[in-house]
Amino acid sequence: MSRIGNKHIVLPAGVTVTVNGNVATVTGPKGTLNVTLNDGVSLKMEENTIICTRRDEEKQTKQNHGTTRANLNNAIVGVSAGYKKSLEMRGIGFKAQMQGNDVVLWAGYSHTVTIKPNEGVKISVQDLTTIHVEGIDKQAVGQTAARIREVRRPEPYLGKGIRYVHEYVATKEGKRAAAGGTAKK
Repeated sequence: MSRIGNKHIVLPAGVTVTVNGNVATVTGPKGTLNVTLNDGVSLKMEENTIICTRRDEEKQTKQNHGTTRANLNNAIVGVSAGYKKSLEMRGIGFKAQMQGNDVVLWAGYSHTVTIKPNEGVKISVQDLTTIHVEGIDKQAVGQTAARIREVRRPEPYLGKGIRYVHEYVATKEGKRAAAGGTAKK
């Protein structure tokens, strides 16, 4: 039984959902998103609540049930509140700068790296080392933030690199610290 698929979705104020065939159009104050309904899953609307129902008890239909409900809920949250991910750069000489809609990164290479945002995503630079990625599509925001992080992932010895704000990076001790001072005399 799909526990996620059986949860009801409560529509916030100002958000409307219309179903046309197998496409649900979600409209809210921040914009409009289309969600494709998977095969075997249908929507039932009661006042300001949406219930996802499935046609049968096959394994694939159950999986589609939870996925469809999650995608629809993500779209509703996106058009009402939006999504935002923040990244920080740590390292000597690491910095970011906006160039039109793109972000240019100095991340310890001999060249700069330019990242273009996915469609519907806005990138902003708060200070030289803090980058904000925001938009209404959860997948597009996460994908753009992951592409920025991939330029220079945090390394485990000094922690230098690009990381999400509040991301924990486990650090290792270096080769000399592990020796424990057992040098030959």
